Amino acid sequence: MSDSIPPFLSLARLADLLRERHVSPVEVARAALERIAHVDSRLNAYLLVTEREALASALTAEAEIRAGRYRGPLHGVPFALKDLFLTAGVRTTAGSRVLAQYVPDTDATVVARLREAGAVLLGKLNMHEFAFGVTNVNPHYGAAHNPWDIERITGGSSGGSGAALAAGLCAFSLGTDTGGSVRIPAALCGVTGLKPTYGRISRFGVLPLAWSLDHVGPMARSALDAALVLQAVAGRDPRDDTSSDAPVPDYASALQSDVRGLRVGVPWHFIEGSVEPEVMTSFRAALDTLAGLGASVTEVALPRLPLSRSLFSSIVLPESVSVHERYMTSRADDYGPDVRARLEAGLLLPAARYLRAQRIRRLLQADFRAALAQVDVIMTPTCPMMAPRIGEETVRIGEREESVTDILTLFTRPVNLVGLPAVSTPCGFTTAALPVGLQVVGRAFDEATVLRVAHAYEQATAWGERHPPA
Repeated sequence: MSDSIPPFLSLARLADLLRERHVSPVEVARAALERIAHVDSRLNAYLLVTEREALASALTAEAEIRAGRYRGPLHGVPFALKDLFLTAGVRTTAGSRVLAQYVPDTDATVVARLREAGAVLLGKLNMHEFAFGVTNVNPHYGAAHNPWDIERITGGSSGGSGAALAAGLCAFSLGTDTGGSVRIPAALCGVTGLKPTYGRISRFGVLPLAWSLDHVGPMARSALDAALVLQAVAGRDPRDDTSSDAPVPDYASALQSDVRGLRVGVPWHFIEGSVEPEVMTSFRAALDTLAGLGASVTEVALPRLPLSRSLFSSIVLPESVSVHERYMTSRADDYGPDVRARLEAGLLLPAARYLRAQRIRRLLQADFRAALAQVDVIMTPTCPMMAPRIGEETVRIGEREESVTDILTLFTRPVNLVGLPAVSTPCGFTTAALPVGLQVVGRAFDEATVLRVAHAYEQATAWGERHPPA
């Protein structure tokens, strides 16, 4: 962006400038588009830039604000979407060859709500094919590159969303999270990513991966910015039967309370021995910071947590096959090798295993409810390791060799299984100058507390104020 509009302005600060008419939506949109043109050739975060539409929307926002018809904190703010949200008249590929020419005739509910809030769409973002992976190494459109080190992955499947935000190519983005796909790229790219409670945000018009695990979530520069986006998109949608009619609180106001007396639970039995030393150092320091702010930190038991890996695969594989059965029959060769292999594995998984996993899943949910009756939030590192290099398929953690997919989702996928809200916020950097993320998990529909904890931590530290090299 131009010198007058720095590329890393928070959404909240940018909203103030737009509301007070110190900058115009058109200036902001042009600056963002110029930065995308200058920077994104090295990152491959965008699959499609909607320049003409963005400038038209910005012009409308500018006229409305000048006329005193200010819609709220997203009015005139530029954002981008993971390329599986339906956008009327704009190509939506899901990062696939199968849908390479698909142009929807309707908007997803969240897209419609963002448009109603006056936000300005810059384009569609790179992703792991059909959201079925965590590296964002896409065989059809190329890998998204981490702005902190372009030889490393962004994480996925919302990797373009994380990279674009971290590099200052949008003010906020939307992703989806089935096993960590918002929180993992948020952690590896050094931004804030929220997976809300299952049902908090409508999924109508969002191309699915696994119906009982999929969540829509915002990615932003801070907990406050994520709260502002969540406010605009949360709430019941009659077109999505899984969306909840639970009341939507004022999330930004909830951040004003401190964390004195708040109880933090840590499942040490699951964390120790599974985390790189530098990540563990940052995690322990984050706990110390929160204790210094008045929170108490204690251990919690989640006895069935080690089952989450097998539970997750037993559910995500057959549910994804049910989505892709038609294309797997007629266009299997159009899938990338990794996604095709996962779908073929799902075809072989017995129905009895899926049903058994769903029963055990309820026991895992009961474990989390019991733990969260004793504490207010549960914390883990978001990812056990820093961002791997592009093409790296296995990593060593301690004495164990692990697949990149399994290790990156170790702490995130259980939260999808139980459907609880969780946020990842930056909590440090490794000696290689790569970001580390802190995960905060809360009770169902208590995004306010999850965001309040993240906000208090962000206010006490400066990790989110660091930006990738030029």
